[in-house]
Amino acid sequence: MSDSSRSLTHLNAAGQPAMVDVGAKTATRRVARARSRVLLGPEILALVQAGDLPTRKGPVFQTAILAGIMAAKKTADLIPLCHPLGLDDCQVQIEVVSPEAIHIICTATVTGKTGVEMEALTGASVAALTVYDMCKALSHDIVIQETRLLDKTGGKSDFHHAD
Repeated sequence: MSDSSRSLTHLNAAGQPAMVDVGAKTATRRVARARSRVLLGPEILALVQAGDLPTRKGPVFQTAILAGIMAAKKTADLIPLCHPLGLDDCQVQIEVVSPEAIHIICTATVTGKTGVEMEALTGASVAALTVYDMCKALSHDIVIQETRLLDKTGGKSDFHHAD
C-alpha cells in the first residue's frame, strides 16, 4: 500500500469515529509482540534483582506481569474503537537489558478476525506503569522510555521491527 492510498481505518466516510467492520474477514491465528523500556536506575534495579524487591504491594516483577496480562485482556474497555477479543494467550516477560534498564515484552495471541497489536501494547504499557508505581517510593526519576510494536503476524500484512 503506497502512502497516498493509506487512510485512517477508524473514521467513516463522514470523518466520524467508527469501529472497523470485521464481519466478512476470515479468522486467522494472530500474534503481536510489544515492548516497553523502563529506566529504573542502577540502585533500584540492583534491589529488584537481589530478590524481586518485595514491597507492601507485592513483588515488583511478578505484580507487573500480572498487571500486564490483566490489562491486555481489558484493552477494548480502555481504547474506544478496539474490538473485544478473547485472547488465546498472553505472556509478559521482564528482562534486564543494562545495569539500569529493563524491557517488558508482552506477546498476545488470538484466533480471530482482527489483530492483537493494541492488546500487546496495552499489556506492555500497564506492566511498565506498574513497575513505576511499585518503585516510585524509591525514586521519581524512573522513566518509561519507549513502548513500541515489535512484530505482528497473521493478518493482512505482517510487520517486524528491526532493532
